[in-house]
Amino acid sequence: MATPEQYFVSLTSRARRENHRLDRQILVRISKAIDTLAENPRPSGCLKVKTTEGLWRIRVGDWRIGYEIDDEARTVTVITIGHRSEFYE
Repeated sequence: MATPEQYFVSLTSRARRENHRLDRQILVRISKAIDTLAENPRPSGCLKVKTTEGLWRIRVGDWRIGYEIDDEARTVTVITIGHRSEFYE
């Protein structure tokens, strides 16, 4: 359960599908990164994706996690998870 200062993190159905396709070792790293978004949705190294309005991304090795932040509702919605070669398409 999120504490009042934390954000609620959810995944879209697309992100869940992409998450299930990942190798177990990568999945563990991605899951940890997603969990940390509840405490800090703008960690060091995060960037706004220039091609998509309101989309932020964090790097996990060669993988990217794309998400939206709603500061008023204190929610983070993970939109997509993908390899860097496919993420920006």
